[in-house]
Amino acid sequence: MTIKDIKENNLLLFECVSGSKAYGLDTEKSDTDIKGIFYLPKEKFFGLTYIPQISNESNDEVYYEIGRFVDLLIKNNPTILEILASPEECILYKHSLIDKVKMNIVLSKLCKDTFSGYALTQIKKAKGLKKKIVNPIAKTKKSVLDFCFITENYFSIKAKKWLSERGYSNAKCGLSKIPNSKNLYALFYDVDNRFKYKGITNKDTANEVSLSSIPPEENYVAYLFFNQESYSTYCKKYQEYWEWVDNRNDERYSLNKRHGKDYDAKNMMHTIRLLQICLEIFKEGKVEIKRPNRKELLAIKNGEFEYDEILNLAEKLKKEIDQEFEKSKLQEQPSKQILESILVEIREELYKN
Repeated sequence: MTIKDIKENNLLLFECVSGSKAYGLDTEKSDTDIKGIFYLPKEKFFGLTYIPQISNESNDEVYYEIGRFVDLLIKNNPTILEILASPEECILYKHSLIDKVKMNIVLSKLCKDTFSGYALTQIKKAKGLKKKIVNPIAKTKKSVLDFCFITENYFSIKAKKWLSERGYSNAKCGLSKIPNSKNLYALFYDVDNRFKYKGITNKDTANEVSLSSIPPEENYVAYLFFNQESYSTYCKKYQEYWEWVDNRNDERYSLNKRHGKDYDAKNMMHTIRLLQICLEIFKEGKVEIKRPNRKELLAIKNGEFEYDEILNLAEKLKKEIDQEFEKSKLQEQPSKQILESILVEIREELYKN
């Protein structure tokens, strides 16, 4: 099923403009995001395959099946609450049955976790992103040899440097594991390459050092330590960093670099927006989509705030949310029974017709 199928088969219940244009935070480069609610035909709903939501390829148009929509409402999902609270000017289509779902029966104290909790998760994510921006990892991956060290007179020297200073070749080195020790090896060197040692590593992509068959009469020339834990940590960070590079939004990344603050400014703008909406929910008992502080939020997006300033603002908002939460008269959580009965009423009406 596609979005086109929903509309051609008159399955649409609600459709609205969402995202930056609904928040009043759009600029000339902003895309138009669309959210919607649909219902499955009777035969599909009672059949074997339930379709919870449908989106287009760019994911800027997302439509939720009415059952999925109500289920997420019960959980006070921010995206779903924002759909329900859509400003009149953003609503493109609305079936009268949607009026059965009232904001006052869904809004609850769960919003502290769903709005505020999600926003604080984004701050943690932004901190991780900041580390990636400030500490890029070279595309050429380090090898096991980069994490090997030769012990000398109570000190250690990088194996690569040690080999270079002696004019030794990695390929002519042989390692033998030292018993009862972790990652410590005796290193042998075969000047004439008679024994065909395997080297400290036999290839750049190896994840372990190589062990060789050492003749019993041969004498070791040094002890080598492989810092395996450090190598494993590096490999994990390398993979995470280059997966981030491959998947990042280059336009947003370029903007972040241009404003020079080394954080995802758009992400932080929405973090503050969510915290402000959360505070309003507990102070005023409503979800206000269109933001009255467009100038401030766009200034965050444009990198006009220092990173620590935004963190301080987020912390201040969190404290205010905690205070208002304690005084709030909102229900602890929506009644699943009431919302389920409304869902049944909606389906009965739709399938009757």
